[in-house]
Amino acid sequence: MLKKLPAAVKVAVLSAALIAGGTSAVSAAPTIYQAESAALAGGARAETEHAGYTGSGYVGGFTDANRGNAALTVTTSGSAAGAHSLVLRYANGTGSTRTVTLAVNGATRQLSLPATAGWASWGAVSQNVTLNAGANTLAVRYGSGDNGNVNIDSLSVEPVSPAAGVVEAESGTLSGGARVESEHGGHTGSGYVGGFVDANRGAAATFTVSSTATRSTLTLRYANGTGSPRTMTAAVNGAAQQVSLPATASWGEWATASVPVTTVVGPNTVVVSFGANDNGNINLDSVALAPDDTTPTPEGTTELESGFLGGGAVTTTTAGATGSGAVSLPGAGARVIRTINQASAGNATITVRYTASASGTVTAYVNGVKGAQLTLSGGSGWRTVTHTTALRAGLNIIGYQDANGAQLDNIAVTGSAALAARGATVPFTTYEAEAGTTTGTKLAPGRKYTTDVAEASGRGAVKLTGTGQHVQITLTAPANALTVRASIPDGTTAPLAVYANGTKVTDLQLTSKYSWMYGGYPFAEGPGGARPHRYFDDARVLLPQTYPAGTVIRLAKDTGAGAYITVDLLDAEVATATTAPAGYVDVRTHGANPGDGADDSAGIRAAVSAAQGTATRGVWLPAGQYDLNGVVNLSGVDVRGAGIWHTVLNGADRRGGFAITGAGTTIADLTFDGDVTTRDPDDAPNSDSFVEVESGSGATVFNVATNHAKTGLWLKQADGFYAAGLRVRNTMADGLNVNGNNGPTTNVRVEQSTFRNTGDDGMAMWSWNPKSEVSRSVFAFNTISLPILANGAAIYGGTDNRVEDSLISDTVFNGAGVMVSSWHDAKPFAGTTSVQRTTFTRTGTRNWDWDTHTGAVWLFAEKSDITAPLVVRDLEIVDSSYHGMLFSWNKAISNVTVDNVRITGTGGATEAFTDDKGVAVSNAGSHGIHFNLVTGTGRFDWVTVTGVKGTGSQGMANDENRFTVQRGTGNSGW
Repeated sequence: MLKKLPAAVKVAVLSAALIAGGTSAVSAAPTIYQAESAALAGGARAETEHAGYTGSGYVGGFTDANRGNAALTVTTSGSAAGAHSLVLRYANGTGSTRTVTLAVNGATRQLSLPATAGWASWGAVSQNVTLNAGANTLAVRYGSGDNGNVNIDSLSVEPVSPAAGVVEAESGTLSGGARVESEHGGHTGSGYVGGFVDANRGAAATFTVSSTATRSTLTLRYANGTGSPRTMTAAVNGAAQQVSLPATASWGEWATASVPVTTVVGPNTVVVSFGANDNGNINLDSVALAPDDTTPTPEGTTELESGFLGGGAVTTTTAGATGSGAVSLPGAGARVIRTINQASAGNATITVRYTASASGTVTAYVNGVKGAQLTLSGGSGWRTVTHTTALRAGLNIIGYQDANGAQLDNIAVTGSAALAARGATVPFTTYEAEAGTTTGTKLAPGRKYTTDVAEASGRGAVKLTGTGQHVQITLTAPANALTVRASIPDGTTAPLAVYANGTKVTDLQLTSKYSWMYGGYPFAEGPGGARPHRYFDDARVLLPQTYPAGTVIRLAKDTGAGAYITVDLLDAEVATATTAPAGYVDVRTHGANPGDGADDSAGIRAAVSAAQGTATRGVWLPAGQYDLNGVVNLSGVDVRGAGIWHTVLNGADRRGGFAITGAGTTIADLTFDGDVTTRDPDDAPNSDSFVEVESGSGATVFNVATNHAKTGLWLKQADGFYAAGLRVRNTMADGLNVNGNNGPTTNVRVEQSTFRNTGDDGMAMWSWNPKSEVSRSVFAFNTISLPILANGAAIYGGTDNRVEDSLISDTVFNGAGVMVSSWHDAKPFAGTTSVQRTTFTRTGTRNWDWDTHTGAVWLFAEKSDITAPLVVRDLEIVDSSYHGMLFSWNKAISNVTVDNVRITGTGGATEAFTDDKGVAVSNAGSHGIHFNLVTGTGRFDWVTVTGVKGTGSQGMANDENRFTVQRGTGNSGW
């Protein structure tokens, strides 16, 4: 027989803080059902081994041997009909989150039970459920899709009702397919509003809601069981804004989201709709308006908790913080950095919101330069401090360090603009040649390796073959600096004339020196060899003046030099020189003189040594061309130039660059242009990277460019390394490789950077097995295009690493848009690896060496199984060359979550040909999702496949049905 505890015990066991649903209020005391008194089955049994339980024991037996069978069942009596909060008390000493299945009157949902401190430590999770009047059956089971291994102490249920002032969604005026539903439990009132599905985009619910203030908070109570954040549009008296609604645990779990709104005293019209720019697919339970008496957040506010945290800085959830929390800076070395996009250059006022129990200071860093020390007054509550600083147009990085225990919430920067939602925020505008007007020939699009158009951005270009032929574009923004990506025949040079509004300005000098490679890896065959590729290179020029928007820029083949010039694209921008920070050591005072033709390595090293003894520890490279014939070691100094366009370091004989060998080093505002023309074999390196990080704790690299180096950046050991504003072009190997060859590498963040025409992976994290792993590192808000070998981005092993918020396009050969793999002797994966919020365009390739298609997203278990959690979500996969997603090969990939992935068009490489081995190649068998002889399991929600091209291509192909696909909701096309 079931027994109930006295009311006093009930209150002691379960805190009201566990009740879910921010707009709900308890209307009756909870009723607790002890698990050991329930009906037990399938190996579930009453136990008393571990302390801390309530009642006479708890229920164990939810072990792997009883998977699919173990269950406890209770029956309520005298329940009131309607919404209830159900709280499950449990112990989970496994050290990781476990799952069980909850069944309410037969309707099931999976519950996640976070780890507790031990088996004698008990936690609780709550769920909103709808109960019938009278008797209800509640069951907890170790289902076949769960990982169980927990102990259950009790179940508690209590009715809940809406708080005062809440308007039930079902009472609104509904349109466009919005409809009243009651399928899922946990709602308040008589139901909720559903129908906000893709087929009903534009669906809306309209309410009249009273307010007593002109500034209010609008709160939506909703359920989002899709597994990923969704958005809706909320309009109050016609003023609309988008509201982000994070995922809830299930469709029967409800949460609230609030936004500030302007109201009138009295009735207000509130409309909640599935807008044109929303992704909808939520259920709405109620809306509410409440007076907002908080201090308004200033315009231009940026949350710090979403920035880079290093040196022991951590996020906190201190009451009153905006956004998702604040940043705690516990002492020396702890730092936070945020990227800011300024509409124009000039002085800006920055307001810092903070709290500190005792008075102290924090040091501001602007674009890596140490700035003002701000005084923070101690006391309770949140307060602000301001400072004024000069910012450049476009990308800036604002940092705060050494705050002695303060918490920083956000910063508000006057004159700031939004950063790009995906990809890098860049100062240049890219103009595709094929989108301009031309007297030359627009090449037919193609993706066949060993053709020049297959290596062109957007898979299109313009070929100028006759003297006088040209291509021209119209500037949409002012520019005084141009970068042209072009191809000319091997072994030649040629001028490309630049005209502005019909007047010749200058000639760009083009060379084939850094292009044209032959043969298979490492591409060592000479001219005329097999597999010619790497056709394009960049040339750049500063113009004599800044030309306004509307200027027609013409690129012309004015001479007979060379048989042709193929123009791919033009990057145009305004290049402004920066000035020396106060107290920095000028390299010219130590013998490094730009433009004299002599090696400046020794002079730069001498300046670095001199700077070590100064207060600023800074080295200044004035504008000019320097010769850097060797590697300069840097430890704890700031080396910076006058800007990417103004300070240029030229390598020689395959050498030159920087090695970061100590903590607190910064490199900024310069370009390194190497002269590496061939790929080193892996076992015989004989060229340098632009930046090699030997030991780079707390290092920063900002606003630098590199061209023609072996690799852009090679990190061999780092802790808290940060880089932003990189332009990595035309490397012979990886654009960026983060590894642990010298020791553990952790907490690396590389963001707001661009990579183009890299000779291997554009960006890679490589936890090489004989050495140390990469962990807790992030590639975010980057734009990666045209890697001529391998992938746009790759994660090879490691722990808790992520690729996110990026744009990846036009992979050329033997690679994917992104690869997650145990290849290259990688250490096993651990923690959670994520690929999220990224757009892939024309990615994935034909692998000529393996005679297979690759995918835009490629999960490749090569050396070993991949069993740690892997999350792939919020992706747009557009016009992939062959597969959309590829899982391979002959090993297991388990614990995969794929959510909100839209695959639009597969098999975009439509040309058929025979490769150099005589193998016929076409887009046949280009699947939306291909499980290529791989085992494992994965959960898929809101994954759609449309526009599949190619003979035999399918929405999904699961070879021999080896892979177990767990289909959730919202899937279509496969």
